[in-house]
Parts: sequence; structure tokens; C-alpha cells
Amino acid sequence: MDIINTYNATLILLAAGFAFFMAWGIGANDVANAMGTSVGSKALTIKQAIIVAMIFEFAGAYLAGGEVTATIRSGIIDSGYFVDTPELLVFGMIGSLLAAGTWLLIASWLGWPVSTTHSIIGAIVGFAAVGVGTEAVHWSKVTGIVGSWVITPLIAGLIAYFIFLSAQKLIFDSENPLAMAKRYVPFYMALTGFMVSLVTIKKGLTHVGLDLTSMQGYGAAIAMAVVLFFVGKYAIGRLKFDPSADRHMHYTNVERVFAILMVVTACAMAFAHGSNDVANAIGPLAAVVSIVNSGGEIASTAKLAWWVLPVGAVGIVLGLGMLGRRVIATIGKGITHLTPSRGFAAELAAATTVVIASGTGLPISTTQTLVGAVLGVGMARGIAALNLGVVRNIVVSWVVTLPAGAIMSIMFFYMLKGIFSA
Repeated sequence: MDIINTYNATLILLAAGFAFFMAWGIGANDVANAMGTSVGSKALTIKQAIIVAMIFEFAGAYLAGGEVTATIRSGIIDSGYFVDTPELLVFGMIGSLLAAGTWLLIASWLGWPVSTTHSIIGAIVGFAAVGVGTEAVHWSKVTGIVGSWVITPLIAGLIAYFIFLSAQKLIFDSENPLAMAKRYVPFYMALTGFMVSLVTIKKGLTHVGLDLTSMQGYGAAIAMAVVLFFVGKYAIGRLKFDPSADRHMHYTNVERVFAILMVVTACAMAFAHGSNDVANAIGPLAAVVSIVNSGGEIASTAKLAWWVLPVGAVGIVLGLGMLGRRVIATIGKGITHLTPSRGFAAELAAATTVVIASGTGLPISTTQTLVGAVLGVGMARGIAALNLGVVRNIVVSWVVTLPAGAIMSIMFFYMLKGIFSA
């Protein structure tokens, strides 16, 4: 307690600096989830993708990041063990931010798409288990996270596989791909509108205080789907294509329609990601600020100081702009060759999986979801279409993320404890 009162400003400054570093890592690594497929399929250039992602990630993080945040993400540790020694929780949260940020920097430099949520959770589990005691960790939650390494990519992969196959069968394998596109693409647009609306409502707008009931949320999503269906039907009906053009030109024109759809999906995913995952950086920061300002009292949620959200939002944008292109290249080009229709299938499958996970309480990583979806699209074309070396590296990086975050956070925890207790 004396440590908190003596070093209160120093502790908050350290937490803010490392939270910014962690947010920078989120931008460098996780934002590729929204934009990787758009770049890989050439729907957007890398510069366009970075600009679009910067706008929507910042809007999501700053406008919809929430006034209140959970101080301990996912309830992974029991704060009751820190009541008598709140300074240990402060050291642990600061060390966890530095550990997760460091791991994300390493992974982003190597082009590995890892889970930012799992990075911070691994770090928190590490310092709590070793610095306080294994009983301070809710191990059932950790088991659920490990299980999600298999479940969420599998769900997303299966959905992407069937979305891509349906487009292939209904449109691309037909005698007249353009005529079939005019018939079926409005249905894909409606499905996109429905899923994108649900993702935005469930992972974005809840943070703004717009708490819709499930019925209201689904009603709004259905209304958006209906509107997009008729807008799509009208817009595609007005497109003029040369019917005498060869089949390849027909394919190209159909792909252009899917490219527009995919960019819309990517923007919504970026907004939802910014609003949701900024909490990975600002949650531990909010915990430190709350504990220090209250003189050692630990709360389950904290009202954010005015400057906390901008720390996360600006950090995400800078990380994306400075290092984001490496992970974008891995997701967009490294796993399999993407076209707009394939990228669209992956994006829509990822959005659908996020909705399923939100409704069932399944622990989810947006990174693993999108990688699973891209793998599903690749599998639809046969295993030879996948770069198995890249896939192996990605899986290894997922397995390493939890222990890497844990080991580094233990080191930083003891360093901070030694420095401030000396």
C-alpha cells in the first residue's frame, strides 16, 4: 500500500507507456485480420488498406471502446488474492502489458498472425501463477482458451469452405456467370448485411451504451439485410457488361462485385475489432489507474479516465501504419492465393463465426478465426492450394503465444517488484 501511495504517478506513467506499446502491437498484428484478405485479393492496395483500417480501427477504439472496461480481461484470475497486496496486481498488470507488447512486436516482425487476446491472457496467467500462486488462476478459463485454438478455426474454415463452394457452383461454374451473379449476389449482400450488422451491434455498439436486446439486435440486422438485398439487386441490375466478351472477362466483372462486398465487410470488421480488442491494452491500464487512484482498492470494472481510450486508439493506428504490412502479407498472400470472391468468403465466414461465438460465449480469437477461414477457402481448392510451410509456422506461433507471454511477464513482474520494493 505504501508503495502505491509513494510511487503513484510513476506507476501510472509506466502503465500508460506500456499500454501504448501493447496497443501498437495490436495494430501491427491484429489489424491484418480485417485487411489481409482485401490486400491479398487486390481489392485494395496495401496503402489503401492501411488508410481504411486506420479510420475504422480508430473510430471503433475511440468512439465505441466504452466508458467502462473490465480491469481483468475474461475473469482469468481471482482478484481476491490481491486484496492485501494490491501493489502485486499493479506490478503484474504493468509487466503483462510490457510482455504482451514485446511478444506482439516479435510476432509482427516475423509476420506471424497471433492472438493479441491470448498474448495478454498468457501474460496475466504467468505473473499470477508464479508471483502469487496457482490457485489465483481460473484454470478452467485457460482450458477453454486452449480448446478455442482448434474449435474457432475449424468453425470458420467450414463456413468459408461452404460459402466459397456455393459461389463456385451457383455463379462461376455456370454457363453465364454474369447472369447468375445478378441473380445470386443480392442474396450474398443480404447475408453480408445481416452478419456485419450483428458483429457491429454485438462487438461495437454495446460499448457506446446502445444496449439492444437480442430481439432488437436481430431485428436491426434483418432490416439491414433486406435493404442491402434490394440495393444490391438494383445496383447490379444497372451494371452494363458486354455480353459478347469472353468468359474470362465475365469472371473479372463478377470478381469486381465481390471486391466491393469484401471491402464493406473489412471496414465493419475493423470497426468491431477496434471497439473490442482495444480493451486488451486499456483493461490492464484501467486496473492500474483504478487501484492507484483509490489507494489500493481493487474493482472488477473501472470508469476510464479521459486520456485512456486515446492511448489505445492512437497506439493501434501507429502500429498498423508502421509494421502492419508484414502480417497483412502473411494472411493475404502467404497462406493461399486469394481472389475477391475467395477473400469475401473468408471475411464473411469470420464475421459469422464471431456472431456464433458472441451468442454462445465461446472464447474466440479474431486472428485464429480469420486464418481458419482463409484455410477453409484454400481447402475448397484442394490441399495443394495451401502453403503448408506458412500454415505450420502460424500454428506453432499460436501454441507459443501463451507460454511466451507468461514467461516474459514473470520476468518483468519480478523486475518491477525488485525495483519498487528496494
